[in-house]
Amino acid sequence: MDNKILEKFEAGVPSIGTFTHLKSMSAIECLGQTGLDFVLIDQEHSPVGMEETVQYLTAAKAAGLTAIVRIGEIERTEVLRPLDAGAAGVVVPGVETVEQVERLVSYAKFKPLGKRGYCMTRDGGWGYSDCYADGLEGYMCLCNDRTLLLPQCETVGCLENIERICAIEGVDGIMIGPYDLSIAMGMPGQFDRPEFIAAVERIKNACKASGKIAVVFTGSEASAKQYIADGFDCVIFGMDNLVLINGYKAIVNGLK
Repeated sequence: MDNKILEKFEAGVPSIGTFTHLKSMSAIECLGQTGLDFVLIDQEHSPVGMEETVQYLTAAKAAGLTAIVRIGEIERTEVLRPLDAGAAGVVVPGVETVEQVERLVSYAKFKPLGKRGYCMTRDGGWGYSDCYADGLEGYMCLCNDRTLLLPQCETVGCLENIERICAIEGVDGIMIGPYDLSIAMGMPGQFDRPEFIAAVERIKNACKASGKIAVVFTGSEASAKQYIADGFDCVIFGMDNLVLINGYKAIVNGLK
């Protein structure tokens, strides 16, 4: 079970990825030529469903990209289906409480960490891939170790509970959603406010204290470099559709 985010974290090297919103297998294959480590398939803020997600997971694997999925709700089926389909992890938005995260662990991790339901599915080659070399228990252990559960810190509730959430066994890291977090804090998009900067630092420090992956989203190359310099383990840069727009705008403006 290859997972570049986890492999680089274990090696102490930051990983870089992006969201895909273009609804295109070809776009994901093209991202594989960029040097990115991973792609994030977004079921929350795009019309992507599970059938399309499976296609994009296939394209990512062919392109040499790790693929994770941001689900839409804190529900068992929402967590289970992407993992069964072969996602290297799930990002879960809207988290508020410790209890919600404990429930997510029960959905995403097999015993003894959780209560993930079992079936011979795509992620394990329907029982025939190398991850079954040590039998069912070996497969379950690999899934618990190599697939990521990443609650998204984008609410005041999650921020207030972040140290306890990071300490939960089965949580592999935290993704910071800066836009929604800034909105929840009453300072929409004001990422330079001291209170917001302190909140981001608190989340990162909570991850570090518990040995979890600190993940942050940004649409700015300068802030991405700064986040890496500040010790974030993983940076999600922009979305493929916005990079496409901005790239062509720069070309057109340069030609006028």
